[in-house]
Amino acid sequence: MLGALGLNPEHEAVYSALAARAQAGPAELAGALHLSPAEVAAALAHLTAYGLVKSTPDGAYAAAPPAVALGALISERRAELRSAELALITLAEEHRKAMAGRTISELIEVVTGVEAIRHRFAQVQHAARHEVRSFVTSPFVAVPPGANPVESQQVAQGVRYRVVIDRPALAEPGVVAETLDSLRQGVEVRVVESLPIKLMLADAELALVPLTAVPGEEPGAVLLHRAGLLTAMDALFEIVWRHAHPLDVATLDGATAEESQDTEADTPTALDRKILALLLAGLTDQAVATQLDLSLRTLQRRLRHLMDLAGVQSRMQLGWYAGRNNWA
Repeated sequence: MLGALGLNPEHEAVYSALAARAQAGPAELAGALHLSPAEVAAALAHLTAYGLVKSTPDGAYAAAPPAVALGALISERRAELRSAELALITLAEEHRKAMAGRTISELIEVVTGVEAIRHRFAQVQHAARHEVRSFVTSPFVAVPPGANPVESQQVAQGVRYRVVIDRPALAEPGVVAETLDSLRQGVEVRVVESLPIKLMLADAELALVPLTAVPGEEPGAVLLHRAGLLTAMDALFEIVWRHAHPLDVATLDGATAEESQDTEADTPTALDRKILALLLAGLTDQAVATQLDLSLRTLQRRLRHLMDLAGVQSRMQLGWYAGRNNWA
């Protein structure tokens, strides 16, 4: 818990034990924490140097008030991080200037191998100060659904995420669930019929573009720095984004399979709305049934019921009616 302040588990254990007591001697601490006398002595020396504990005249030790001692350490770490951030900005500007005169081979980096691509995938996101934009399409070679913890970390830091996913990828197992998690965290997601490439953009500085996978060979990707190609990727994303269909939690969440038996309701249920949202996103009946853990027959029965409620004769008319009446 206090590792970010430079304390290892033994330091933290000793400090926590002292904070719970008025004072204690090294032997008492060693017995209570099941540590060796040498480990306790080393921890006490470290904590004393940091001003977290102080010795008493009788050879015991007492913890400094946490709000004061730890608060000071936290303030120091904040100042260090701020200095590092300023250094990063300076270095990034120097790097940008240096990149302006580089050759094409220096502006384009080829990355090969699953682990190398995963590493770059995370690095590109961490490099974003304002926004990450991406195209998501199948197959998932290096980063499968649910394997991108950086997204939630960056969103929590205020980085905007915009994601376009194509319909075949949305139909893959687990993708709807991951999309819901992303939407709940604040990621903006839209869907299109198909995407020409996978893509990840960090601000207008970096782009990672996976190469077409060849059976039997290691996967590859291209990392683009500031260059004309990156500008083209930026423009491509914005064009696709403008024409994509928005997804939101309200239309994808809130349903349970048990509701599938409620075929007599006179208004769409949460499950009905989820079915409509996925169908309007372009998934096939079978893909929707699989995502919602329904039988194909149950799904089609729900659709027939909805068409009856809407008083329409076709799926197209149902989609139009659902849109006009906020059913999805």
